[in-house]
Parts: sequence; C-alpha cells; structure tokens
Amino acid sequence: MRHQIHDLLAPLPGTARQIHSFHFGPQHAAGKIYIQASLHADEMPGMLVAWHLKLRLAELEAAGQLLSEIVLVPVANPVGLEQVLMDVPLGRYELESGQNFNRWFVDLGEQVGNALEGQLGDDPQLNLELIRASLRQALDLHSATTQLQSQRLTLQRLACDADMVLDLHCDFEAVAHLYTTPEAWEQVEPLARYIGAEASLLATDSGGQSFDECFTLLWWQLQQRFGERFAIPQGSFSVTLELRGQGDVNHGLASLDCQALLDYLIHHGAIAGEAPPLPELPYPATPLAGVEPVTTPVGGLLVFTALPGEYLEAGQLVAQVIDPIHDRVTPIHCRHAGLLYARSLRRMATAGMVIAHVAGREAYRSGYLLSP
Repeated sequence: MRHQIHDLLAPLPGTARQIHSFHFGPQHAAGKIYIQASLHADEMPGMLVAWHLKLRLAELEAAGQLLSEIVLVPVANPVGLEQVLMDVPLGRYELESGQNFNRWFVDLGEQVGNALEGQLGDDPQLNLELIRASLRQALDLHSATTQLQSQRLTLQRLACDADMVLDLHCDFEAVAHLYTTPEAWEQVEPLARYIGAEASLLATDSGGQSFDECFTLLWWQLQQRFGERFAIPQGSFSVTLELRGQGDVNHGLASLDCQALLDYLIHHGAIAGEAPPLPELPYPATPLAGVEPVTTPVGGLLVFTALPGEYLEAGQLVAQVIDPIHDRVTPIHCRHAGLLYARSLRRMATAGMVIAHVAGREAYRSGYLLSP
C-alpha cells in the first residue's frame, strides 16, 4: 500500500487540510479503480465501508491477488467534515459559498477536445491514452483560488485516468440504490446485483456536473464530437452508490457492502479469484428522468405511511402533513407508480418541501434532475 497526502489550499493561516489516498496493487497495472467515500460529509456509511475495504485490500495485496491499481479515498471531504453547527453536521453544502460539495466539478470536455484536434487516429487504445494524457494536462493547468476548488481538483486528478470510479454516498432514509449512465449500465448491472440495489437510476447528463458525471460526460462529449471520424472508447464509467440512509452505520452492513464491492471487482477482473454467481436484480434500471420528487404543498408535522423499498401505485398515499393548531390533515400522494427508494429524515415539513423520491419506469422530466 502506498499512502499519499494531498495538501489543500488553506483559506486562512493555521487551517490547512489534507486529502489522504491509499493506493493498492501494481502501480503501473493495466487497469485502475478509484473509490471514494463521504463527499457529502454528513453521509457516513460509505466511510465505514471504505475502512473495511482498506483492511481487506491490504490483505489481498499481500496475497498478490490485486490485478489492477485500486485507489481508495476514505475521507473525500475534510472541509465539510468539520462543518458542525451547534451539534448538527452540515456536510452537504460548503458554508462559505453555499455550493453543494458534489456539484460543479471542472468541465473539460471542450478544452480536451480542442487539444486533441489533429492527434486522434483509428487505434482506440492509442486514442484512449492520448485522451487521458490530455485530461491530466488540462487538470494540471487549472489552478484553485478557494479551498473548495482545491478539494475538487484534487479529487478529479486522483480519479481522471481510472477505468472505473465508485463514489460512495447515502440518502436520508433509503434502501440501497445507485446512479449511473445508460451507456455504462451493462458494466454496472453486476454491481447493482451484488450490492442489492433496489433502484438503479440512469441518465447521461443529470445536470450540475457532479463528481461521477465529470468523467463519463467527458468521454461521451468526445464521442459526440469525434465518433464519426475516430474510434473513441468509453474510457471511464462512474457510479454513485447510495448505501441506504444516514443512520445505517454499523459493521454488519458495512461488512456486507465491502464484500459485495470485492465480489464485483473480482467479477470485473480487478482482483484475482472466482466471483460468486450473480444474484437477482431487485428492481430493473429506470431513467432518472422518471423519478418523482414527492412534495408537500403545506407545512406541518410529517407522518409517513409508506416505507423505503415499497412499490407504490399511482395516487397511493405516501404521508400525512398535520397542522396541530387547526387540526388540518393533508394527505400526500405520489402521482406516478414506482419504487419509493428514499424519504426525508425531517418530520416537520415546510411548504414545497420534497419529502420522498419514487423511481418510476417512464421518463417524464427533463433538465436538471438532481436534488439541490
């Protein structure tokens, strides 16, 4: 194992922070896997899974079973991890800028495409190497002026040349689910099976330039630009893996998730061994544009009547919002059929608040598809 320390731009004297990356397996292997956890710093299940992975990968490396380089970043957001206000962790948004820690990573599609004009040819492997070199160079040319930008650039540089990027998150109260692209689904479906993903949500561009999409979008953009002239492979695929809810931090679940990831990496060919048979897929992949954000038109005490993991029919009751002063009880129904895969932790709702998400099978939304 090689332990690397990456210094972030310090916003003030005496406030320096670092990102630690742990590199396992052959340094110049044919493949590279990148895994990070807790980019939203109030989402801890992934960090515990990453710790379990760290121990297991060290054992596998010592046994000579790692065929690819595997880079692990267990604490992807030291900036947000420190944001605790009156005993409440605030790890989703940076307090200084108000920006979501998992949005607005650097979009380099046009810059890399311009740099590659006249260099690409008919050999897809050579094109892959040229694109990765150009991407690394483009990231090196970017400089950070804030701590947040420094953190984003550090993570992008660590992951930019990986064949596979796994970003470990969780929701508020949720079943296991994941986000990836339609183009990558064939490669990701085994992961969905091993991890028991009860929803798999697909979008090529969901908006916001999140960490996972800053890689897949770049290759897709290059394919759109050069695909009719040159062989452009899908040089990287990414998955945002939601490991249930914020309270699901225990060794039992983390051990199961760790083993599921290792089984998938064996199946993928990054670890030597025989992968277990693929389990059944709990729920088919559906478009992210088919997800219904269930909202409440009024504020009040939020009482759910449906649990994460339940399949709901169109018009089914999801929750009640109770006004304890005027005794008004407002039923909240979903409009579309689908799997309720996540719901809010809050129990006092405000008017217009999203209280749950339901994965429907038919796309009906467009534009920005993510939560804020």
